[in-house]
Amino acid sequence: MRNDKLIPGLILVMIGAIFLLNNFGYIDFHWGNLFHLWPIFLVIGGVNLVFANNKSPWATILKISVVVAGFALLIFGNFGNRYSWWPRYAYHYNHNDDNDDNNDGDDNDDDNNDGNKGGMVKVEGSSVFSEPYNATARVVKLNINGGGATYTLNDTTNQLFKANTKEFFGRYELNHHSEDSVYVMDFNMKDNKSGHFNWGGEKSNTADLKLNLNPEWEINVETGATKLDFDLSKFKLRSLVLKGGAASFTVKVGQPLATTNVNVSTGVSEVNIEIPQNAACRIQTDSGLSSTSFDGFTKKDDGHYETAGFDAAKNKIYIHMSGGISDFKVRRY
Repeated sequence: MRNDKLIPGLILVMIGAIFLLNNFGYIDFHWGNLFHLWPIFLVIGGVNLVFANNKSPWATILKISVVVAGFALLIFGNFGNRYSWWPRYAYHYNHNDDNDDNNDGDDNDDDNNDGNKGGMVKVEGSSVFSEPYNATARVVKLNINGGGATYTLNDTTNQLFKANTKEFFGRYELNHHSEDSVYVMDFNMKDNKSGHFNWGGEKSNTADLKLNLNPEWEINVETGATKLDFDLSKFKLRSLVLKGGAASFTVKVGQPLATTNVNVSTGVSEVNIEIPQNAACRIQTDSGLSSTSFDGFTKKDDGHYETAGFDAAKNKIYIHMSGGISDFKVRRY
């Protein structure tokens, strides 16, 4: 074998071994390590370039050792949710404290009227966003946009929508409008330029969401680095769209409507979806180098996966997953 092909070939072998061992359950690979330890690939590439023209045995041993040690850290390291991806920039907003409920334009409050442009905005503090229930809103589209945050949804509200947030490196806005017969709400994070991805840390953006049970929901989430945990089993879900770069998505879906669509598009992410045991479901993947685990599904000739009796079912879940290097799992509960 040519020496210049040794390290790229070894890297491909190691990557393939990780996917195979993880898929067969011999290891439990922590996909978050890719976010935390990505500079390892720079070290491997740098060492290989420095000794590119050195054909001595010790140089070859050194290059192989760096690859093996780097992948050992990736495989066996457990760093929890400390996703330190980009350098941390010092960026601060002008802000005051956040304890006032008088709706007087004072920034020292927990309401949504702080004298900021755009209405319902809060910077570096704790806020409550809400949209009153509207009985005519039978189909509601919720658009969520904003990375560097943790989003949770596991409870209901008598209002149409409610969110309790903590903001340290950005600000949220809630706006609504109508598109044909669909009531649309936009819940967006603005000006998050801090570069922080400290999910679950002492200073991290969080949003705890609650939805009304009555409408049929179309939920679109478009984020960068995000941790998301949605229990949607209580709600009437028309569609769910998840788009993220470096993300961790955990979603529990309830019984489908006539058609419930789930579309996931990621870069380097961990995606876990749960569906009811008796729900009819079809999975289509375009997963690149991603690993997949679909318990209780049968692979069809054209490459998609189905539960038993899918064609005859009245109500169906359609899941489409695409990603670069991700871990896709769908299980039945």
